[in-house]
Amino acid sequence: MPTQSVLVRDPSFLARVLQQYLSLLKKYPIITKSVTSGILSSLGNLLSQALEYRKSSKENSPKKKINILGPVHFAIFGLFFTGPLSHYFYQLLEVLLPTTVPYCLIKRLLLERLIFAPAFLLLFYVVMNALEGKTITDVQNKLKTSYWPAMKMNWKVWTPFQFININYIPVQFRVLFANMVALFWYAYLASVRK
Repeated sequence: MPTQSVLVRDPSFLARVLQQYLSLLKKYPIITKSVTSGILSSLGNLLSQALEYRKSSKENSPKKKINILGPVHFAIFGLFFTGPLSHYFYQLLEVLLPTTVPYCLIKRLLLERLIFAPAFLLLFYVVMNALEGKTITDVQNKLKTSYWPAMKMNWKVWTPFQFININYIPVQFRVLFANMVALFWYAYLASVRK
């Protein structure tokens, strides 16, 4: 009995996947956002490693093997930190600064960029170094050498995306939108943390 394989490009397949995602998002918003964050964070780390591998191949330098713990650590961070914290932060923004507040577009952006982003980046450094078994001294040294450059790059890269995200993307899709941008951001962070 012949069977047909379903093409990923099949519009009905994509529609079913989207419907399933939206259903899960409605029933289990935090879990869905957390799992999505974990998967996309892990993919961001894999992307970083693939780019490093490709770069070393072109430069004829020793090829690095894929470090399986990298994606695992990023998945843990996405699952337990990025997903839940981002969900609650975006909900809090809606309560603290509804669209009826004068200059809410700018106030939301400033709150996210000047309070949430620096704290979240610090959390990223601490958690990732802890997952890697680093000492507190190692964490302090890493913060001294790379936190400020990473924060400045965060402000450059994320500010336009976050302005769009927190002001124009429906609240239930903000974590997903940020995760799509973060796919590439985590690739950058993984490379600067080394």
